[in-house]
Amino acid sequence: MPKRKTEVIESFGERLAQLRRDAGFTQVEFAAEVGITQRMVAYYESPNATPPATLLPAIATALGVSIDELFGRAAKRRLVKQEGDSRLRRRLLAIEKLDVAEKRQVLQLLDAFIERGQLKRKAQASAAR
Repeated sequence: MPKRKTEVIESFGERLAQLRRDAGFTQVEFAAEVGITQRMVAYYESPNATPPATLLPAIATALGVSIDELFGRAAKRRLVKQEGDSRLRRRLLAIEKLDVAEKRQVLQLLDAFIERGQLKRKAQASAAR
């Protein structure tokens, strides 16, 4: 029986790209999370580039890994992934950071969509009877 070949990621850029994808980030979303541009994310994911040391803690935190894991020096020890859509969760966290007036506007908009959805379901349920 042939042995299964395990893929070893040698470059920091390839590892960063894989960790980013595993965390459910696009380059644009990851850049916003870390506070850099998408172009810089693409550069850091190239084979011969690494980000400055001052950026490593933010990258590790955003990905939920240690700095050692970023460099492939420790076994992957991921944070327990919560149920649900990670993109939605990140957006909700961003809403929490808004000022009171902006947060109120977003919540009113969300309430309107939720109410509309509930009314649609009620209408469909009564039409099916």
